[in-house]
Amino acid sequence: MVILGLSEGGGYDPGAALVVDGRIVAAAEEERFNRIKHSNYLQPEMAARWCLEFAGLKPTDVQVVACPFTKTSLLRSPARWQFAARNWRTPDRLLAAILDGNRHCRQNFQNLHDMLPRIGVDPAAVRLMPFEPHMARAASAFYGSGYGRAAVMSLHGNNEYVATWLGYGDETGLHPIREWYSPDSLGDFYSAIAEYLGFEMPDDGLKLSAMAAHGNPDKWDISPCLRWDNGDFHVNNRLVNVAGTRRYRNEQGRDCSFSQELVRLWGPPRLADGADESYANAAAAAQRALEEAALSLARHHLAGKIAETNRLCLAGGVAFNAQLNRRLAREAGAKEMFVPPAAGACGTALGAAMLAAASVGDKVEPLAHASLGPCYSDGQVRAALEIHRVPFEQPASITDAAAALLARGEPVAWFQGRMELGPRALGNRSVLGNPVVPGIARRLSAQLGHPKRWHPFNLSVLDWAAPEVLQPPHPSPWMAFSFEVTAPWRDRVADIIQADGVARAQIVSEQTQPRLYELMRQFYALTGVPVLLNAPFNRQGEPLVCSPDDALTVFFGSDVQYLVMENLLVRKAAAEFRRT
Repeated sequence: MVILGLSEGGGYDPGAALVVDGRIVAAAEEERFNRIKHSNYLQPEMAARWCLEFAGLKPTDVQVVACPFTKTSLLRSPARWQFAARNWRTPDRLLAAILDGNRHCRQNFQNLHDMLPRIGVDPAAVRLMPFEPHMARAASAFYGSGYGRAAVMSLHGNNEYVATWLGYGDETGLHPIREWYSPDSLGDFYSAIAEYLGFEMPDDGLKLSAMAAHGNPDKWDISPCLRWDNGDFHVNNRLVNVAGTRRYRNEQGRDCSFSQELVRLWGPPRLADGADESYANAAAAAQRALEEAALSLARHHLAGKIAETNRLCLAGGVAFNAQLNRRLAREAGAKEMFVPPAAGACGTALGAAMLAAASVGDKVEPLAHASLGPCYSDGQVRAALEIHRVPFEQPASITDAAAALLARGEPVAWFQGRMELGPRALGNRSVLGNPVVPGIARRLSAQLGHPKRWHPFNLSVLDWAAPEVLQPPHPSPWMAFSFEVTAPWRDRVADIIQADGVARAQIVSEQTQPRLYELMRQFYALTGVPVLLNAPFNRQGEPLVCSPDDALTVFFGSDVQYLVMENLLVRKAAAEFRRT
């Protein structure tokens, strides 16, 4: 069965995925093609066209279109009434929930029906299979894991009504245990605190975690915003995740997701990028609250399924919090834990396609790697270089040449194979550096134009060396987990890790990342270091690069001196970028 999955175009991070006879063929975010970060309120047209073109399929070959749109919400739905009750101070939301609770659903379907003909798909000729967004997120984790049986958590922000879903998966599908409805959302709680601290979500979640490492959670009372106990939690919507006139308006005239009442309680929101201790304490308290609340949910509602299966799957935007994932992996009781590379909104395209495949009887293959986007041949790279008149070399071994540059302390922009799915640079569209060179993170930040404050980089570690460098060892092929860096390595990579000695890390295997693995093996042979610094290949506020043209634009707009694209090497000292 040829199934095209399309994530919602009414929010952020729209994307498309193609599953054929249960096999994941392609998946990508719309932002990588149109170069608009998150592509808010746009439809995944370019991503869908590319998926079909990559597979060599015509639009008329599509048999099923799967989408993560909430089904009709009946007036008696508890989700609808809770949403209304929690928004009683905002009359427009209250009345809309009661009288027109399916407006988002209708708009999503209208947008879909308008878009399909633009990509050549006749809505009347395909079977449309809608799934609720939280189920699509849960499916991306459960079916992507290949576990067969596992406990499942989906923790997200404000997406339709269900913000938190706990359940389990087995050979018969996904089954709910407990749901929480918006605006009771752990994701929105965390986002509101991040906004108070001067960060923008979803991009700055990692920065909040980095700030938290400098603070003391015992010195800040987070309880007015979030309370949790006995497997339940409550978000105070008078302070955070607020709507309407209760929103605090900042100096730029922007309405925030926290209230004026919170500002009266805590003081003015953070504006400058400083290291004020009180703000760091607030970040630490928010991070700990998120972890403790999620652990409470898992222990209270999923303990039986975790004990029965020894496995836990986690999805939703909150699943990008690597510190939380570290706590769950260590303390929730599961021996194995899986987090997909696109755990948030974009991943719902793949999750919906997987759900549809399972529904029609296809055996859904697990997610073996995240390299699901476009790739470019040496010929295509060479053509782009020649069009822009950029001189290049073709070394006998590109991995040997790049490893030698890295060993000398030179950062290298690394463009290889199929673009990765999800927001993390996983060694296909990365800028790499030697992590033991003093000041490497500061240097690379300056070269890429990324602000250094609260912007920790990531480690890529060879799989056989992971137990030596990271504790406790845990599979992490797409940087979903943070790890404590072991004492022998903490000083060597001090420029990369957080203040508490923790780093988000990718564990690189030959099976999931063969080209990066080969490069790191050559680098180890030269230096004895089985670790690389891994930064995203993009400019501040832009998506990861996708095409050779994107790579050249970012490379020549930065101060990085070396670019590797497939088997070709560009040295900036010998090159000048000429736009056509």
